[in-house]
Amino acid sequence: MESTPDVSGGALGGSPSSGGGEVAASSRYESQKRRDWNTFLQYLRSHQPPLGLARCSAAHVLEFLRYLDQFGKTKVHVAGCPFFGIPCPPGPCPCPLRQAWGSLDALVGRLRAAFEENGGRRDDNPFAACAVRIYLREVRAFQSKARGVSYDKKRKKPPPPPPPPPPPAGDMGTPSLST
Repeated sequence: MESTPDVSGGALGGSPSSGGGEVAASSRYESQKRRDWNTFLQYLRSHQPPLGLARCSAAHVLEFLRYLDQFGKTKVHVAGCPFFGIPCPPGPCPCPLRQAWGSLDALVGRLRAAFEENGGRRDDNPFAACAVRIYLREVRAFQSKARGVSYDKKRKKPPPPPPPPPPPAGDMGTPSLST
């Protein structure tokens, strides 16, 4: 039985939280990054021919991302599907399950950091290569069209203007007319 790599960013097995908020989130991030890094190294070892990290290129990263696609859980409609571009399709269809763009983007970010933490030079980081960024941009654009969802960054609303200061204590607000 083949195990499926967890690239979703979620903790496996519901690990207990330490209640430390930011510390727990950081710890989850670090353990997910370590799992992702080990999965990538295993992929390189099982590659034919086996690859060392020093020989790894952006092409191998793209190959790895395409390999992971088969374990995805996100329905991505193909161009001929009647539900192409519909965010909430009314029925089932035979379209493939793929890795969601957001999961791939987060995975690449974690692997990019792990590469440098494990002795890789920033200038040689295959996860930071232009080809990888282009691939992620294309996946995002296609999934946005196919799923009928927008991946545009949500802009924060500007904060409301502060309320006007209260009138001074001695002032009653309107001038009185004296006769």
